[in-house]
Amino acid sequence: MKILDRLIDSLEGEDCRVREVRCCAFWTAVTTRHTGLSTTYRTFEGGESAHQPGVRDVGRLTEKPARELVELARSANTLEASIGMAAINSLIEVDEGRCVELNAYDVLAEKGKNRNIGVVGHFPFVPKLREVAKNLWTIEKRLRPGDLPESEASRILPQCDIVCLSGTSFINHTIDDLLSLCRGSFIVLTGPTSPLSPLLFASGIDVICGTRVVDPPEVMRLISEAATFRQLHGHGVRLLALVREM
Repeated sequence: MKILDRLIDSLEGEDCRVREVRCCAFWTAVTTRHTGLSTTYRTFEGGESAHQPGVRDVGRLTEKPARELVELARSANTLEASIGMAAINSLIEVDEGRCVELNAYDVLAEKGKNRNIGVVGHFPFVPKLREVAKNLWTIEKRLRPGDLPESEASRILPQCDIVCLSGTSFINHTIDDLLSLCRGSFIVLTGPTSPLSPLLFASGIDVICGTRVVDPPEVMRLISEAATFRQLHGHGVRLLALVREM
């Protein structure tokens, strides 16, 4: 069974009322029992000719039970999948007693010192992390200088001692394929889309660095004004890490 299927099957309260949906410039938020975040993942960049597919039933999403929004996480339309992942995160009962306040860079720097590190996604910490690694490879869909294309994942990731995956791999449905290439690696899943669920440990993930919304009105206000995550940090969210027991 795919990791997303197991995650959805584990949810409770899928008949909760959807109270709010915001699909903003950088972040998508859904409020059901709690407020969950995900990246707003657009398939296409550019002007009107890009033809990003629209979201089904737009304008009526808050009339649906949470379980219908959760099912959007399976969609090939990445805007719908963004909403679906935010809905999933809104239903997860995060056990904060098992969490620590730890960011992904600190984990990767400690575990990856003088070792081979693979990072899927161009995170801001990549240049700094490169200084402590033996080798560091960055795999990215939208290439920047020094990045490798996603076609290189099957060659690079099996060589890595440490792998950092983005929670957006749930949205673009690459998570299972990526995990299959990382057997034996220490795996860190990071980003606001990352579900803070210990169920993910059974798939080989060692640390989940995610986000807990603690002030929904503040978060909704900021993401509606196109806040980046750096601007959101410290304003209505807590960065938490769930660590697999060794």
